[in-house]
Amino acid sequence: MAKILIVDDSETLRSQLRKALEEAGHEVVEGYDGVNGLETLNSNPDVQLILCDVNMPEMDGLTMLGKVAENDSFNKIPIFMLTTESNADMKEKGKAVGVKAWVTKPFVPEKLLGAVKKVLGS
Repeated sequence: MAKILIVDDSETLRSQLRKALEEAGHEVVEGYDGVNGLETLNSNPDVQLILCDVNMPEMDGLTMLGKVAENDSFNKIPIFMLTTESNADMKEKGKAVGVKAWVTKPFVPEKLLGAVKKVLGS
């Protein structure tokens, strides 16, 4: 299965995501904000999917993903935004930095896992 990076400032949400993804057979690495998410990605170059929140301290998700998009080593990794934000302007900004899916919180594990499977082709 895939190695997936979760970036969210909520430890509870990261734990819920980790549980759902690991039960489906995926390996999970975590970041607690955009800065830490980039550090985690740099030390795990085999990440195959990023699940990222928008609103986080230090560096927000869209800024982090803009930096991911600028990096030739990582800019082909599929990205899901997992957030409470749902306005069209925010979604357009996400699309501009490579977001493939916009998942609103609270997430439904079965739907998220179905989307992960579809994007990863596994």
